[in-house]
Amino acid sequence: MDTENTKIPLIVVAGPTAAGKSECAVELARRIDGEIISADSMQVYRYMDIGSAKITLEEMMGVPHHLIDVAEPSESFDVARFKEMARACILDIHARGHIPILCGGTGFYIQAVTRDIDFTDTFADPDYRKELLDYAEKNGAEALHKRLAEVDPCAAEQIHPNNLKRVIRALEFFRETGKKISDHNEAEKQRETPYDLFFFVISEERSRLYERIDRRVDFMIGEGLLDEVAYLRAMGLTRDMVSMQGLGYKEMLDVLDGKISFEEGVRILKRDTRHFAKRQLTWFRRESDARWIDRADFGGDSIRIAEYILSEVAKQLSIKRPAKRAEL
Repeated sequence: MDTENTKIPLIVVAGPTAAGKSECAVELARRIDGEIISADSMQVYRYMDIGSAKITLEEMMGVPHHLIDVAEPSESFDVARFKEMARACILDIHARGHIPILCGGTGFYIQAVTRDIDFTDTFADPDYRKELLDYAEKNGAEALHKRLAEVDPCAAEQIHPNNLKRVIRALEFFRETGKKISDHNEAEKQRETPYDLFFFVISEERSRLYERIDRRVDFMIGEGLLDEVAYLRAMGLTRDMVSMQGLGYKEMLDVLDGKISFEEGVRILKRDTRHFAKRQLTWFRRESDARWIDRADFGGDSIRIAEYILSEVAKQLSIKRPAKRAEL
């Protein structure tokens, strides 16, 4: 991809929610003069800080971060847009002599970048999309999901019924092409990566991961998640917007609307976040390039994990460690 016809190095630090990816990526970036590109479908939105567990300036520790706060929550931000923005970031970071690190838990976003997935053969039909949205509103998300299961069972298995955006996209794709989007995605996965790829997945034994998730939700609640959602609703955001369908936001909207109690909302959020983490792990297990890192093998120490990743990358790349960034 560059003038010498060699591939740009790209490090991926992926994993389920609450696995400690960001901390490890920051520690790694500080050691290799890297810059981080967020691969999180919620952190792209402005004002949605607590519910998306958005990294703070203090937690960045001076490491440049990209693709955070790049969209209004009223916008429809999709994977094709993310892929193009991430590619531009990778080229820019590499051109400035730094190493790009793609960090996050949105598997489809990561795959779109690492496999350079082509989205040009998908077409949107506004009338058909409205028809599907109206159907979901009248009959419920589960009913629309059943329509997908009838034409593409594999895609229906992989896409949660509440993820209306992806359910509709899969139905649109089938209508426009006559092909299953699951087959299309599987074919795209076989594309050779355009990068010199180093793919790491950070995880933990399930019960410990679930404990971390519960603690994170408790922290979000203590930081004022309910107030954040109330503020977003006052801005005019509604539950039919893609951004407001994210974990934490839809549950707190139900609390604010009086559909469930606050305690029930917290319980559902913890439960659904655990289910989400399970789906993330299933997705990353399908990534043939991924090297798995169990936090327990490193005593849960992000510095040790970063040093391990660095040692693995350094086996193939010549990396000069920069002078340590000043502590903040």
